[in-house]
Amino acid sequence: MTRILQDSLGGNCRTTIIICCSPSVYNEAETKSTLMFGQRAKTIKNTVSVNLELTAEEWKKKYEKEKDKSRSECVPVEEQLSSRNKKSSSSETAAVIDSSAPPPVPLLDEERTQYETLITDLYHQLDDKDDEINHHSQTAEKLKQQLIDQEELLTTGQQDYERVQEELSRLHRDCDSAKEEVKEVLQALEELAVNYDHKSQEVETKNRCNEQLNEEIAHKTLRLEAVQREFSTLQEVSSHQKKRSAEIVSLLLRDLSDIGSILSTTELKAMTETSGVMEEEFTTARLYISKLKSEVKSLVNRSKQLDINLTENICRMEANETELNSCQLLVSQAKISSLTDDLQKLEQKKRKLEESQDALMEELAKLHAQENTGGTDGEPQRSSFQTAESSPRRDRAQAETCRPTQRVENRKLQSDFDKLKAEDQNKDQKLQKLVFLNEKREQAKEDLKGLEETVAKELQTLNHLRKVFIQDLGTRVTNLVRDNADLRCELPKLEKRLRATAERVKALEAALRDAKESAMRDRKCYQQEVDRIKEAVRSKNVSRRGHSAQIEQDICVIRTRPPLRPSDRLSEEGGWRPVHATTPPDRNHNNNRSKLHNNSPIRAKASKLQGADNSRSFSFSVDL
Repeated sequence: MTRILQDSLGGNCRTTIIICCSPSVYNEAETKSTLMFGQRAKTIKNTVSVNLELTAEEWKKKYEKEKDKSRSECVPVEEQLSSRNKKSSSSETAAVIDSSAPPPVPLLDEERTQYETLITDLYHQLDDKDDEINHHSQTAEKLKQQLIDQEELLTTGQQDYERVQEELSRLHRDCDSAKEEVKEVLQALEELAVNYDHKSQEVETKNRCNEQLNEEIAHKTLRLEAVQREFSTLQEVSSHQKKRSAEIVSLLLRDLSDIGSILSTTELKAMTETSGVMEEEFTTARLYISKLKSEVKSLVNRSKQLDINLTENICRMEANETELNSCQLLVSQAKISSLTDDLQKLEQKKRKLEESQDALMEELAKLHAQENTGGTDGEPQRSSFQTAESSPRRDRAQAETCRPTQRVENRKLQSDFDKLKAEDQNKDQKLQKLVFLNEKREQAKEDLKGLEETVAKELQTLNHLRKVFIQDLGTRVTNLVRDNADLRCELPKLEKRLRATAERVKALEAALRDAKESAMRDRKCYQQEVDRIKEAVRSKNVSRRGHSAQIEQDICVIRTRPPLRPSDRLSEEGGWRPVHATTPPDRNHNNNRSKLHNNSPIRAKASKLQGADNSRSFSFSVDL
């Protein structure tokens, strides 16, 4: 029992053993054996194993290992005989112990009959159990044979499965290789298409460039013809200009000779008379020109001095004119002020005379009144009054006679003042106009200088650009001609490559089509072969299962009778309880027990299953 439950004690599980002991002599051997079993169970040291759900192959390997282990654990016949002798000796020692023990108490007849009936019943039960054990052993042999057949079927099925798997893997490899070839073909096709598109685009661009270059060449040829025509016209014009310049030079030389004859000394005249060669004429012309340059320089210097003197005189004249105008203004203002003073004085005199006239008139009125009163007394006063009255009249008459002359002079002065003022204003306007014109002239000169500089720069840049443009056009024309020649040389090569790529594409498409068709055929053949193998395996299994029992893959409960002591009984709860029964030594019982020992692989398998997976509920039930 300890050997059977060695995988169930310790390790992953926790086992509790509950025993019932008795101090009586009758239960002494059973109590000792139970205590010894518990002591041996404590010494078991098991290893921890992981709970795993094993596959069929792993279960098969495990079964083979357990089978080998059970074969190694089988006890030979000699050892069994020695164990029987040991048991008989142990029974004799037990009998001796019983004999040495105090004599038992005599039993009554009724108790004896009860015990005998109980013993007979127990013997009958033991016989039944032996028959049942024999039947179970026979069924175990049958199941073992069926298991062997199933193993053979499994091995054949595994071989077929491995062969099918190999064929399937080969087909998969072929399919993968075909797929890779198809991918490579597709990639090659895509690359060829991309290259073809790229080359076609390049050809189109080159054609466009050629057309543009042809157009530019035609345009340049037209421009070249126009330039040649212009060059011919310019040559004609230059020849005409050369002739005219020669004539002008000859005329200038004549004029210079005339000027030299007028300006130069007698030595120069003699040289001109004696000289008849053109070079001598040019040397004389150079001498005349140098002389003219010196004279012109002196004249220019003199003209500059005269201009400076003229400007100084103009400035002086303007200053004198301003002084004259100021003096005239001062004179006119002085005259006007004196006339105004005279007028004021005359007006004052007039007022005084009027006042005196008024006073005289009052006195005259008074005198008339007095005259009326006394005529004789008023004559001297009248004469004095008349003399006094005549004197202001004379003054008034003189003032009236002087007034028109003063008015005329005043008008003349006013007219002169107006004329001077108008002349001054006209001169100011003329001066402003001249200043404005001078400023405009200076500004125009500066603008002309700036324009001349810009025009010169623009002409230089245009000339430089023209030269660069002509050089660039020449280089571009040469490059275009070279590129055109290269393209014409490359066109047949590209056409050949295009034809080769088109043929390659067609061949690859045909190969791809053939590969697809072959892959479909292989797939259909593979499917048919798999279906055929499945049908064959299914028919074999059906034919074999018709005469054999079906074995479950997972064994939940195994009911068997291990080599136990009569007093040991394993309950369904996993505990131990004593069974008070005594069995006489029986030969058949020992034979059955040895058979059960020989059938230990199934028991070992069950214990191994329980030890490997403690999460499952697994129990032994031993029926005695």
